[in-house]
Amino acid sequence: MKKLVVLGGGESGVGSAILGQRKGFEVFLSDSSRLTAKYADMLTREGIHFEEGGHTMERILEADLVIKSPGIPDKVAVIKALREAGKEIISEIEFAGRYTSARTLCITGSNGKTTTTTLTHKILEDAGFNVGLGGNIGKSFALSVATEDKDWYVLELSSFQLDGMFDFRADISVLMNITPDHLDRYNYKFEDYAASKMRIARNQTSEQKFVFMADDKNISSRLDAHAAEVTRLPFSKDMVGEDGIIRLSLGDKELEINSNKLQIKGLHNMYNAMAASLAAMAAGVPAESILSSLYSFEGVEHRLEPAGVVDGVEYINDSKATNVDSVWYALGSMTRPTIWIAGGTDKGNDYEPLKELVYEKVKALVCMGLNNERLVESFRGVVPVYPTNSLDEAMKVCRSVAKEGYTVLLSPACASFDLFKNYEDRGRQFKEYVKKIQNNG
Repeated sequence: MKKLVVLGGGESGVGSAILGQRKGFEVFLSDSSRLTAKYADMLTREGIHFEEGGHTMERILEADLVIKSPGIPDKVAVIKALREAGKEIISEIEFAGRYTSARTLCITGSNGKTTTTTLTHKILEDAGFNVGLGGNIGKSFALSVATEDKDWYVLELSSFQLDGMFDFRADISVLMNITPDHLDRYNYKFEDYAASKMRIARNQTSEQKFVFMADDKNISSRLDAHAAEVTRLPFSKDMVGEDGIIRLSLGDKELEINSNKLQIKGLHNMYNAMAASLAAMAAGVPAESILSSLYSFEGVEHRLEPAGVVDGVEYINDSKATNVDSVWYALGSMTRPTIWIAGGTDKGNDYEPLKELVYEKVKALVCMGLNNERLVESFRGVVPVYPTNSLDEAMKVCRSVAKEGYTVLLSPACASFDLFKNYEDRGRQFKEYVKKIQNNG
């Protein structure tokens, strides 16, 4: 019996362990931290051996195959030891892809991938497809393959998940954009990060489809090197007419989308709608069904999500904006004077592209994080800057500065791990705070 070692006991790792167990591997899961009760219980029910709070290297090095959870960087000691021993290390996506004949529609990008993935899944599901949702959102791909029988999977993929893909090939791939993000994981080299994103088209041929943003030079300049064989389906702002109609075509299929009927607003959401629609057309969804799903879609949690109004001040939760480009779109969509909450774990951000928008739209920047130095230095002299060290402190400053008719926008441009479990935790705490002041004043 082949030995499978899974590193990391979160959604991805536990899903991989369960799939491996059901496919006849001798499975051992190891995590340097404590597992949550949910995942420990899942492993126990399946009879899967695991350890937490450290790694037993002797047992790990016995592996025939290793699956590395996406949150584990290559520079940690256990990964270095495995590579020195010549062990095969793959991602959960690569592993799960070996055990399903379902068709896959895979979506990545520095920004917009969660909205586009959720919307694309909705379109296919509304059209009656037997389709699962997974990858970086929802249930892990591996757990879905282990427990479901789907004809299609719509998968959101991060650069970390793509790094461990080698033979996997998407039937339809979507690349929203490439802008600097997670550079701390890529030796602060944008080229390495961009190459990781382009892996979405890895192994695709003319029989598969590659949907991509033609307006992004970081994509178009790399097409010949990374997507030479695949059938290309570009989308662009040039497809939006002065009348607000988005006109898409695929072979003899045509689709006209009235952007004024979309409930999700802004240029970035037009891009999301175009990408999802082209992908759905490539999957065979009829035009009338696509339009019905588009016009009823209300967006996703933590992405420009209205959180409430207090004393004439609107609060917007954009906690998922963890990089500069995402904040650029968020600030660009603001129509009222804005108090901007930013900060967290900096990933090597260059804030220069935001300065013009900040000068134009922002009345004050409230920095929320344990290390605000880079934000403070970047925007000192552009707008008033208020350093704070907690959500409570940040919100009190916002309430004192914001006037009736203002917007308070949580759009951090940074990861959340200094003060919160993740961006979801950050967004939900923000919404809970707004609800509390709505109720208590």
